Amino acid sequence: MRLSVISGEVGPLAVLTYLVACPETGEALLIDPGGPAPALLDRLRENGWRLRWIVNTHGHADHIAGNDLWAEETGAQIVMHRLDWEFFSRPEMQAAARSEGFPPLTRVDLLVADGMHLPLGRVEAEILHTPGHTPGAICLLFPGHLFTGDTLFVGAAGRTDLPGGSLQELLHSLEYKIMPLPDETRIWPGHNYGETPTSTVAEEKATNPFLTDFF
Repeated sequence: MRLSVISGEVGPLAVLTYLVACPETGEALLIDPGGPAPALLDRLRENGWRLRWIVNTHGHADHIAGNDLWAEETGAQIVMHRLDWEFFSRPEMQAAARSEGFPPLTRVDLLVADGMHLPLGRVEAEILHTPGHTPGAICLLFPGHLFTGDTLFVGAAGRTDLPGGSLQELLHSLEYKIMPLPDETRIWPGHNYGETPTSTVAEEKATNPFLTDFF
């Protein structure tokens, strides 16, 4: 099944926000809205797609800043892992987001867990719980495509020195959730920190120091 993927760098920290659609049905989801992203909204409308889900790979403020704007504009439901909702909805984490100039996390419509599936037209996204960068970090796995948020970048991996981070958990997530995937799986990270915007599982296993040096 073919998948349509449109990306854009959004917000002050240049989050890679993805608009993903099932072209046969026009159902779409948005991953990590870092802000308003009018160009992506224009593409959604030009293609006649209906946004069903707004998926946060984790609760950091730069990845959820556009949640409410997109939800109000499209009626889509906001999706997050339960552990990150519990962690980032705490008053001190909301205050931290405001201090950085971002809106705090105040709403989630669907709480997900490892192994759950999000239907999208004639395809499904499997939720992979990949803690380490945050307690409730997730990746979205479609056939042949993995949206990794800040769990895995091209040539690097997410920070673990922020509140809720754990290097041990991140390495476990990389070893047991990402490395076993088919080599040809396309990696779509949460920031363009590498030499290319995207990669594959095979390329990362061969060149990413987080995968070559620890395992």
